[in-house]
Amino acid sequence: MLRLFAQGRFLFLLLIIGGRGILAPTQAQTTADSTPPPKHELRGMWIATVENIDWPNKRGAPPEQYRAEYQRLLNAGQRVGINAVFVQIRPASDAFYKSDLEPWSKWLTGTQGRAPANDDDPLPFLITEAHRRGMEFHAWFNPYRASMDSATHRLAPNHPYRQHPEWFLRYAGKLLYNPGRPEVRAHITRVILDVVRRYDIDAVHFDDYFYPYPEPGHVLHDEATFRDFNPDSIADLADWRRHNVNVLIHDLHDSIRLAKRWVKFGISPFGVWMNKSANPLGSDTRAGQPSYSNLYADSRLWLEKGWIDYIVPQLYWSTNFRLVPYPVLLEWWTRNHFDRHLYIGHGTYRMLESTRSDTTWRNPRELPRQIRLNRSFDEEVGGSVFFSAKSLVANPLHTTDSLRQDLFRYPALVPAMPWLDAVPPLPVANLTLRRLQHSVTLSWQSGPPAADGDAATYYVLYRFEANERSTPDDPRRILALPRPAPGFPATYVDTTAVPGQSYAYYVTAVDRLHNESRPMRVITTGEKTTELVLGQAPAGNSSSDGSSTVAAGPGASPTLPRIVFRPNSGDEGSGPSTPFTKVKSKEKPKRRGFFARLFGWL
Repeated sequence: MLRLFAQGRFLFLLLIIGGRGILAPTQAQTTADSTPPPKHELRGMWIATVENIDWPNKRGAPPEQYRAEYQRLLNAGQRVGINAVFVQIRPASDAFYKSDLEPWSKWLTGTQGRAPANDDDPLPFLITEAHRRGMEFHAWFNPYRASMDSATHRLAPNHPYRQHPEWFLRYAGKLLYNPGRPEVRAHITRVILDVVRRYDIDAVHFDDYFYPYPEPGHVLHDEATFRDFNPDSIADLADWRRHNVNVLIHDLHDSIRLAKRWVKFGISPFGVWMNKSANPLGSDTRAGQPSYSNLYADSRLWLEKGWIDYIVPQLYWSTNFRLVPYPVLLEWWTRNHFDRHLYIGHGTYRMLESTRSDTTWRNPRELPRQIRLNRSFDEEVGGSVFFSAKSLVANPLHTTDSLRQDLFRYPALVPAMPWLDAVPPLPVANLTLRRLQHSVTLSWQSGPPAADGDAATYYVLYRFEANERSTPDDPRRILALPRPAPGFPATYVDTTAVPGQSYAYYVTAVDRLHNESRPMRVITTGEKTTELVLGQAPAGNSSSDGSSTVAAGPGASPTLPRIVFRPNSGDEGSGPSTPFTKVKSKEKPKRRGFFARLFGWL
C-alpha cells in the first residue's frame, strides 16, 4: 500500500511540476532565509579527461599551463559551492600520474607513454589543490576500457596489450579488457591499489562503463573465455558476465579496506538498474539500456552486499521525460540504496545541447527543480554530482547562478559514513579571540588524536548573534570551514563583525571522514574596543528527559545565543567534555511536508 501511495504521489507530483514550476528567485531567496538548507550535502562535479572533455584544455601543454587550467576549474567550482571533485585519472588503461604499470595518457602529454615536461607527476598537485579548497578528491578510474580505438600499433610499448594481448577483446572499434579473465581482474586491482597506497585520495570512483553498451551489428565474442574461465559452471552467459563484474567489485572493496580503511569506494552506474516490465524489483521506466541486463552491472546487489560506500546513479533525464521520468527513478533509488550513501548524477551538459527528445532541459528551472526533489528525500539523498565540470561552470541558462545564490548559498559538509568511521576527533585546543575595532581574530590548535588515531582535517567555525537561538544543523551560521596546513595553528579573521555587537563563536574539529567534534566556544561582548578572550568548553544543562543544551556561559544573559550539538555515534572518542545526549524534541528542526520540502514553502 505504501508503495502504491508513493507511486501515486509522484504521478501527481509530475502534474504539479509541469504546471506550476519552481518558485521565482525572489521567493526562493526568502525561503533560503527562513528554512535551513542541508548542512550535510555532497556537491560534486566530474572532471573528465578522456578526449580532453574538461581538462586539460589541450594535449601536450606544459605543466604550468595544465596546472593553472585545473586551478581555474576548481576556483569556478568553489564559487558555486562544490565540495568534492571526481577527477578521471585513468581514462583508458593509461595514467595521469607516474605509474610502473601503465603508460602516461596521451590526453595529458599528446603521445601515449611520453612523460610530462620535467617528469612532472600531476596527481599530488591535483589532490592538494582540491583539499586546499575544502574538496574531497575522488580518483576516477575506467576499469575495462583499454583504448578508444582498436589501432593497437599506436599503443605505447609499456601498454599492457603489448605484453598480454590475450587479455583483451575488440568491440565496435574499441579495445577493452576481458572481464572474464582472472588476470585482468588482478591487474585492474593492482593498478587501483597502487594509487590508493601512494597518493592521498579520498575515494576510488568508477563510472557506468563495465561490459560495453550494446551497439547494433556488433557481437562481443567472449565465448572462449566463457568456456575456459567458468569454475562455477554458470550456465547462462549473462549471469556469468555479471558474476565477473561482481567479483571485481567485491575484491576491490576488500582490498581498499585493507590498504587504507578511510578510502571510500563509489560507483556511478547508468541510471536505470532494470525496468519493472522485465523485473518486478525494477523501476517503472522504459529505458533502453538497463545496467543489469545490458552492461551486466548489478549495482543494486553491490549496495545490498555493502561492497560500495556510495552510488551516484546517472539520472540524466528531465522531470517530464516520458520514458524515464526523473521523479519516478529518484524515488526508486531512495528505496534501493540499502543505507549506503545515495548521491544523484545530474546531466548539466544537457542544457548545452539542442535536444528534441527532452526539451525540458531548455527550462532554467529544471536543475533547481531536481535538486529540490532530492532534498525532499532528506533522509535518503545525500547530494548531487554534475556532469561535467565545464558545463557546470559555463553557467548554462544562468543555472549555476541559481545554485550559487540560492540552493548552494551556504556551505555544506560532506556526509559522514559511520560504517567507515564513527569516532569524532577531539575538540580544538587553545581557542583564543582577539577583538579590534573592525575585526575579530580567532586562533586555535588541533587537539590530540582521538581513540582511532584520527586528528582534525578541517574545522567548522560558527557565529551566533545576540537574541538568537539555533542548532549547528543550520549552515547559515557557519562562518567558515578553515583547513590549515598540517602542523600549523588555525587562524581566522572575521571582518564582518559589527563594532559593539556581541557574538558567540563555536569551533569544532572535523576528521577526514567528516565526523564532527564537540565544540569549543568563545564570546565577545562588544562592549570594549579591544578584547582578548580565551575559549572554553560550553557548560551543559541536562534536563529530566536526558537532553542537553549548551548555554552561552556561566551566568550568561538570555540575550546570548544557545546552541545544541547532537552527539556522534562514536562519542567515546571525544575525550572528557560536557556530556551530550539527544536534542530536545522541541529543539529539533521542524519537519515539513513533502510539497513544502519540495517547493520551499513554510
